[in-house]
Amino acid sequence: KKEIPAANFTIHEIHCSRNLEVCRYCSEPVPKSEMKNHIESEHVQVTCKCSMKVEKSLLEDHKASACPLRPAVCQHCDIQLAFNKLQDHESYCGARTEICSGCGLNIMVKDLKEHPRVCG
Repeated sequence: KKEIPAANFTIHEIHCSRNLEVCRYCSEPVPKSEMKNHIESEHVQVTCKCSMKVEKSLLEDHKASACPLRPAVCQHCDIQLAFNKLQDHESYCGARTEICSGCGLNIMVKDLKEHPRVCG
């Protein structure tokens, strides 16, 4: 997968075919002696705390951006909870009311950022 001077190509191709193997999972060239370790460290299936099976090399990305149990923060109260609980929590949390110090009305938390324009 790299450019080789034409004069060295035949020797290089022989060297590669003896020493390298293409990984059946990621199609990357890996030294034959390291293929077992490569598969075990990169491609073995592991189970996330959410019970989903993912390749070991993709686990950190899964935990950061796709896992339903990844940490998430409520936009209204800044409490941290699991991502799969966030929508229900924010609906409930945003519907709470607080008294506006300017006009004295009860304002839903989800509307507090916009309220000062209306409140005057």
